[in-house]
Amino acid sequence: MFKKVLVANRGEIAVRVLRACRELGLQTIAVYSEVDRNALHVRYADEAYCIGPAPARESYLRIDRIIDVAIRAKADAIHPGYGFLAENDHFARACAEAGIVFIGPPPHAMQSMGDKIQSRLTVSKQGVPVVPGTYEELRDDEMIAAASKVGFPLFIKATAGGGGKGMRRVDKAEDLPAAIARARSEAEAAFGNGIVYMERIVNPARHIEFQVLADTRGNIIHLGERECSIQRRHQKLVEESPSVALDDTLREKMGKAAVAAAKSANYVNAGTIEFLLDKDRNFYFLEMNTRLQVEHPVTELVTGIDIVKEQLRIASGRPLSYRQEDVEQRGWSIECRITSEDAYNGFLPSTGKIISLHEPTGPGVRLESALYEGFEVSLYYDPLIAKLCVWGPDRAAAIMRMKRALREYKILGISTSIPFHQKLLESTSFIGGHFDTNFLDDRFIMEQGGTNQREQVAAIVATLITHDRRQHALSIPPPAGGARGGWKRFGSMEGFGR
Repeated sequence: MFKKVLVANRGEIAVRVLRACRELGLQTIAVYSEVDRNALHVRYADEAYCIGPAPARESYLRIDRIIDVAIRAKADAIHPGYGFLAENDHFARACAEAGIVFIGPPPHAMQSMGDKIQSRLTVSKQGVPVVPGTYEELRDDEMIAAASKVGFPLFIKATAGGGGKGMRRVDKAEDLPAAIARARSEAEAAFGNGIVYMERIVNPARHIEFQVLADTRGNIIHLGERECSIQRRHQKLVEESPSVALDDTLREKMGKAAVAAAKSANYVNAGTIEFLLDKDRNFYFLEMNTRLQVEHPVTELVTGIDIVKEQLRIASGRPLSYRQEDVEQRGWSIECRITSEDAYNGFLPSTGKIISLHEPTGPGVRLESALYEGFEVSLYYDPLIAKLCVWGPDRAAAIMRMKRALREYKILGISTSIPFHQKLLESTSFIGGHFDTNFLDDRFIMEQGGTNQREQVAAIVATLITHDRRQHALSIPPPAGGARGGWKRFGSMEGFGR
């Protein structure tokens, strides 16, 4: 095992990885932008280095600056978290060229599975069912000609990236030229790659994904499924494991397909195979995410396997700690993504200072967060600010526990998605497991209302009364030596590559 790890990320995922490193006795390095100078991941790491201004393209996406820090701080390895450079094969190659271990898949696997067209071809050769569509780069006129064979309605999708960017739904042939142009333009702006392809829409469908782990010795296992169908505009908001839609037979079949898909790319480290499941229980490969997923905690809660620690062990050359027969799903887990968005106002972004924070605790509750009172939530980064996860012996118990935890969770100073989650968990469709990927967009209404106004006013008044007293405590810097006696923050980029 290496001795020193740099985490090339921010927020709750950076804290999550730093904690895993600390439990393995590894020294840690954080990087941060100027706006993140007082972020929790900076305080938590043994060392911290500023890598540039607030915009991600000038800091967290600067491969040269991150590699410079890693070399000067004598890091053995870099963990990318998710987002930013996590699926960037150029970053993985830069790490290798600098003699630093990249804690993730090799560049060739990242490249072949990161390209949607290439990944469809790769897995289909191993007998994994794929959503009908196109399998090569086509000109606009060629795509228009091929559309009738693909069938309407269909999606135009960017071959790079994800998160709904570069994606357009097309219901009829006359709308195709404009949709292709818009998808190409958006994909070029978001990913620097305007290549798109067509894929038939599977509707209704559930979004089911399988977590896989693969070591350098050819061993590949899956850790069961995650249900990810609660989405808003192709962005996941709630995940759970297992899924009410799968029985043991279908689970085994999809798990074997997930392992086959990973093997087709000679995959190493943690990854996720995403499937669409139609109403007739037919499943189709959608894509592979060649990184740690946001929703990995729900799998950890039902399997007892620490995925981040396995990533670290695999990257150090060790074999998997588990065999397929060792993996067992116990109980039920649910994750609610807490975002800095106004759920009552079309999920508009919300920014500001956290003036009061009360986090839920108790049996079966796990919170992944980088918030603290006084933290400033900015517009520069993804609105995901925390992940609230619960475990229960069955789905009903997990739902009740999540409702209790959401009721305890109080964040004052910004608007959040907590009211949305509270309303969702009251939905009879969600409670009964009757939903698909269109549920939120087509059949769920977020009405005005929310917290009782009298309670909210009382909470704000109480917060303001004590606010001045807290400011003094918040202004006190971390103790000399930090939690481990070696905390250092380096605020200057002088001498580092720019």
